[in-house]
Amino acid sequence: MRKGTMAGFWLRQIAVAALYGASVTLLRHLSISHWLVLCGLHVAALLLVPYRYWPALLVGESASLAYLSVTCAEQFGLAWAICNLVPSVVFVMPVAYFSRERWQIFPTKTSVNINALLVCALLVAALMTGNSLALLAITRLPEGYGPINYAAVAGRWMLGNYMGILTIVPFVLVVRQVLLDAPLRELGTRFWESRLARECTFLLLPTLAFLVWMGLSSSPATNTRQFAQVAMFLPVVWLALRYGWQGAAVGGTLASLAVITLMPARYDPHTLDAQVFIAFAISTMLLMGARIGALDDRAQRERTDLRMALALAQRNVHLGEVQMRMTSQALEQVRESVHSVYNMMLGRLKHMAPVFDDRSYRRQALVAQDQLYRLADSLCPVTWRERGLQAVLREGPIARVLEETGVTYWCDITGSVDLLSPMVHLAIYRLICEAIADGCTRRDVSDIRVQIRCGERRGRKWGVVRISLRADSVRLADVRWDELLPRVLRTATGLGWPAIEDRAATFEGKAREHLLSNGRRISVILFDPESPDGDEHRQD
Repeated sequence: MRKGTMAGFWLRQIAVAALYGASVTLLRHLSISHWLVLCGLHVAALLLVPYRYWPALLVGESASLAYLSVTCAEQFGLAWAICNLVPSVVFVMPVAYFSRERWQIFPTKTSVNINALLVCALLVAALMTGNSLALLAITRLPEGYGPINYAAVAGRWMLGNYMGILTIVPFVLVVRQVLLDAPLRELGTRFWESRLARECTFLLLPTLAFLVWMGLSSSPATNTRQFAQVAMFLPVVWLALRYGWQGAAVGGTLASLAVITLMPARYDPHTLDAQVFIAFAISTMLLMGARIGALDDRAQRERTDLRMALALAQRNVHLGEVQMRMTSQALEQVRESVHSVYNMMLGRLKHMAPVFDDRSYRRQALVAQDQLYRLADSLCPVTWRERGLQAVLREGPIARVLEETGVTYWCDITGSVDLLSPMVHLAIYRLICEAIADGCTRRDVSDIRVQIRCGERRGRKWGVVRISLRADSVRLADVRWDELLPRVLRTATGLGWPAIEDRAATFEGKAREHLLSNGRRISVILFDPESPDGDEHRQD
């Protein structure tokens, strides 16, 4: 077992070394002094590869450099050949280690500290530039080679290393996030579902291709090529504002490649100017994109907290309704017990006194039973439990009370009210009772019309309730307020408008009040809960 484990370990080390050595050789041929993508490869590898494979990275680059030193020793001298054998990744390792361990470049598994990344990029670019200048200082130059302007060379190398990092590393980190978020078999689906990927494919790439075509087809006497190179920063800004630092990373990589594609000569000064501008744009947009992403995350957390608070409030409402239903059922049992006890007592009294007149006692017993029934019905209407919302609004306790006391009442329901959950049904019923009780306490209501509209939009079920409270001077005098008010107030909390607003807000809705010529209208919209608790409530 141990031999197999060690063999697998060494095979992985050899594979990493070979792959890294081949990548170093390839990117060295693609790199130029002001676009050193090889530096970006070093940083990306050291930030993502586990520490146990770092020796393999050293071996892989050393093998690539050994071949280069052997083939170029005669041209550049023995001192250069020996110093060139030192892998440049050695100078990047301390910065990469501190970035990972001390600067927390990856605060979480799927997040990136952009500030630490840019500091790391600047330090690595400076170290790599210093290493290249040291090698240049000991290089044997050809005869007749003019004096070297070290300041200009250092500037180009510093820009090249920094641009190489900005071209490779942020894009690699975006790919890393995608791989962490989805398995390999779902990458194709996730790619086409990603708005960033679609916009890059159908908008960004055609835009950059148009700019490249415009620059390549322009006359050398015009500044069209330079304009096209500088304009490459626009997609970076656009993607950063839409998708945060991930958009800036993808746009920066593509813009950097497009700028190099338009380069007319190896050391074209206009290309250098464009690269400086693009480097500044990418750095700024990465920082701004990270800030935008942080603000988006904060807003998402606030929305999540709000949804959790609403779900908690809705669960509390549901628990309150369950308790009221249990209390109502208990009162029903008490009513039946009172009925049995009264019958038993009256039977005993009649047996003891045959001429005993029990009619007054029976009336009192019926009154007590009726009061218990009304109390139980106001807590949780029997009609709602047996026949649903439509029946309780048209034939339930509130409808009976209004009809018996002289108030005209009408209820109109449009749409399939069964779309809504029972919890929302009860919320609608409580809102209507609260609005009617609030209107009756003012003693200026003679006609009440309730309208309910239900529907579904974008997968979200909703219900709209309108309660019109009107006063007619003739019918107002016929209302028996002394009988109406106690019975109506038993169906509501009596808190009035604040209770209506709170119930509406609990279900993500709003309540509004409009004055009419002879009364007022209360309008409320409610939304069915999106959380899984809504399904649980439906089952109840």
